[in-house]
Amino acid sequence: MSLHNETEADTRAMRIDPALAANGWEGPSKTEGARVHREEMLWPGRIMSGGQTNAPKPADYVLRMNGHVMAVMEAKKASLSYTDGRSQAYDYATRIGARFAYCTNGLRYHEIDMHTGAEQEVDAVPPPSDLWHRCYPAGNAWRDRFGQVPFETDGGKWQPRYYQAGAVNAVLEAMADGNTRILLTLATGTGKTSIAFQIAWKLFQSRWSLSGEPTRRPRILFLADRNILADQAYNSFSAFEPDALSRINPKEISKKGKMPRNASVFFTIFQTFMTENKNGEDDFNFRDYEPDFFDFIIIDECHRGGAKDESTWRKILEYFEPAAQLGLTATPKRKVNADTYSYFGEPVYTYALRDGIEDGFLTPFKVRQMASTIDTYVYDPDDEVVSGEVDPDHVYSEADINAKIIIPEREQSRIHEFMDQINPRQKTLVFCATQNVKRGAIMGHRNDCLARL
Repeated sequence: MSLHNETEADTRAMRIDPALAANGWEGPSKTEGARVHREEMLWPGRIMSGGQTNAPKPADYVLRMNGHVMAVMEAKKASLSYTDGRSQAYDYATRIGARFAYCTNGLRYHEIDMHTGAEQEVDAVPPPSDLWHRCYPAGNAWRDRFGQVPFETDGGKWQPRYYQAGAVNAVLEAMADGNTRILLTLATGTGKTSIAFQIAWKLFQSRWSLSGEPTRRPRILFLADRNILADQAYNSFSAFEPDALSRINPKEISKKGKMPRNASVFFTIFQTFMTENKNGEDDFNFRDYEPDFFDFIIIDECHRGGAKDESTWRKILEYFEPAAQLGLTATPKRKVNADTYSYFGEPVYTYALRDGIEDGFLTPFKVRQMASTIDTYVYDPDDEVVSGEVDPDHVYSEADINAKIIIPEREQSRIHEFMDQINPRQKTLVFCATQNVKRGAIMGHRNDCLARL
């Protein structure tokens, strides 16, 4: 066949695929742990107006070894230059954190080392073991064991997004290096609970524990600050055998008369561990466990107080000091949460809100200002004060409303206005001003940001 008559599909089938097989990526000589994914749509593309997406071209080849992305390769037909796909391969490798980017026309190959910036012509994509050793020149037994445990996909029904796989691997890499205080920063709605499950699954299946030897299953604690989050996590870990999971709550503690111990993954909230006895004194339930009972602790939404020096919750983390502790947060480093970053250190992986929007996993948000007929309030003797005291001489401004004074009818009106502006069949996240508002109804506050998923 003439090169000019050869299509890109022909080039892949007759030149590129055989070269990959010859180097152990596929076929009879395939290296264990190596995977080739073709035409992979790594992200859906930014959501535009009208629900359309700015969908990218799928990556021609994504090469993985032991669950880690090694390389991205872009293919062109043989009659074109072998470097024509360089820009696209480089962009994809940058986006998903691949160490190498390749472009080829099946006759010649161009390699980019994304870490060193070195570029060179090569004969073909190197064997999986070669790329693995170039990525990880220092051997690590735990890295290898973690890599041998595949992601739990529920029979193929769920596949990790590229950043979710990257976050899991980053945490496990840190643990393989012996780090015990680890932080992940990922935007709300990007699947932190799924990431936590995959980490726990790989630790469990690889028999990682504080002993340093694969002699037993680890004991894992998932800590949250609200029951709804602990329940959500408990349900998300359903791939584990039922007797491997334990939901710690006051009812179960009262029923059994003690803290549960016969499980592998435990779920609870901080408040259950920090109860009061009949005399109103602190009764630290967590002290029923030995300090080294848990091997691994996941602290969900850790910026809310788990790592704050002034918080009594910090006592739990300090008590279980031997355990490896993973903090999950959606909040980038700021003055108000600097103590969280001081405790856990800089995040080993970050996926920001803007990344999720650009990729199309999150919907762009719009800031809406909601006007009201009551933006200020002065007490009228005809008004009814349900509870508390009102200053008849004070002009209550927007900053005072829902902080010093609550007018339920005003908020009810704003709820109706808000609901009229959204599609109630779509999932919508509402960030409210206070916990009290969250416990009541969905209320929009001025300058709140809404992210529709």
